[in-house]
Amino acid sequence: MNTKETQRLVTKAQQLCEQRGARLTPARREVFEILAAESGAVGAYDLLDKLKAAVPNAKPPTIYRALDFLQEQGFVHKITSSNSYVLCSHFDHHHPVQMLICESCGSVQEIQSDGVYNALLKQAEDQGFHVESQTIEAHGTCSNCRAA
Repeated sequence: MNTKETQRLVTKAQQLCEQRGARLTPARREVFEILAAESGAVGAYDLLDKLKAAVPNAKPPTIYRALDFLQEQGFVHKITSSNSYVLCSHFDHHHPVQMLICESCGSVQEIQSDGVYNALLKQAEDQGFHVESQTIEAHGTCSNCRAA
């Protein structure tokens, strides 16, 4: 992602935080910017290594607190299967999450399928289950890796 796009996303995140009464601290902002620059998911300790370039005294609790905040705000998604994180592509509204994760290059593409979500909700409802959030991870090979 280019610098101009990253700055646009940071500004948007800052505005949402202000509207919500939340604080995008310098460390949180830096973690957000690092994730915005990545094309794939990044593990917490890799994020910590990158964060130390801007915040030399950053420790594991720093990164985990920042990631918790960013998740709570809907700015990032956790990829459970790899215990890593990726910037949400449209964090200005709550939505179901479906991730396409390339096993070759590690790229992550976020998609939204209302059909998948609605089918899940219907099946859950039939079981008397209330869905509060949904993340589906699909692992495979992206078009770039398949073409190579």
